Amino acid sequence: MKRFEWRDRIAGMDAEAECREIVLILGSHEFPWDFEQALGLALYRTYAVPSIGRLLADTKEFTERPQHRYDDTALILNDIMEFGFEPGRGRDALRRMNQMHRSYDISNDDYRYVLSTFVVMPVRWLNDLGYGWRRLTDHEIAASTNYYRRLGRHMGIKDIPETYAEFYELFDSYEREHFAYTDGGRAVSDATLGLMVDFYPAWQRPLVRPFTKALLDDRLIEAFGYPEPSAAWRRLADSALRLRARVVRRMRPRVEPRLARQSPNIRSYPDGYDPSRIGTFPQGCPVPHGLATREVPGTGAQVPAPGQAVASASPAPPQAPATTAEDAAER
Repeated sequence: MKRFEWRDRIAGMDAEAECREIVLILGSHEFPWDFEQALGLALYRTYAVPSIGRLLADTKEFTERPQHRYDDTALILNDIMEFGFEPGRGRDALRRMNQMHRSYDISNDDYRYVLSTFVVMPVRWLNDLGYGWRRLTDHEIAASTNYYRRLGRHMGIKDIPETYAEFYELFDSYEREHFAYTDGGRAVSDATLGLMVDFYPAWQRPLVRPFTKALLDDRLIEAFGYPEPSAAWRRLADSALRLRARVVRRMRPRVEPRLARQSPNIRSYPDGYDPSRIGTFPQGCPVPHGLATREVPGTGAQVPAPGQAVASASPAPPQAPATTAEDAAER
């Protein structure tokens, strides 16, 4: 397989009809590590919006159970991207995400901003900052934009931007208008940084924390009240990532996909998981929180692990409407 074969395959695909398949190739073959970093930073940025930072801090989930929240977010978004919006594992993950969101009072504007971070941050990381082994093409950016527009419709978000340029304008203007320090946002940020540092061996951690903070732009540093990273750390972090990009460019293309559920940083479900049973159940859902499951060999089916109770009811909160956003979007 040639180094640019995936790029050439994508060029022959439809950026609208096959947008999910294109994003899946980008995220699991071309740029798996880069997408993980960029989308992680996308979610991290949202803590600097006071309404989001306070909400996440009030739930205590991101400060007291950051590993579970990291895992659940990555796995749910991965299952939607990998399996799609049709009935099945992808639809189950989408429903689970929507059920969690409906448990809280989240404005449509905040939803739109969060969606914009997923569209903008991979392009910023790979193209604008130059951390990708190659640049995303305009065709790929259009496909990614279309995918997240489709995801937004399934989430019931209104007034979704139509183009990448419109998403970028929303992203930039919303941050300029709303980013501000809150104790809640800082607490969630600290917990998330602590989790990121813990992914590395103990001897590396004293270096990982300042390296990571050096990747935060001035907006984030100010919003979280962190000291300005030194110019030396800024240069080191930038140079290291650019060097990595040059090395990766000379590597063979990835034939087998690397999916989020295969990451060693995902630690909460060593025996497998059912996307309809992970996440938070803040309104007394009858499915036990943190239910462990195992996969039946050769079938892909998930069943309760030994010693786990079997839930007798749907994982949806009792008051959840029968027609969900993702169902309506299909009609």
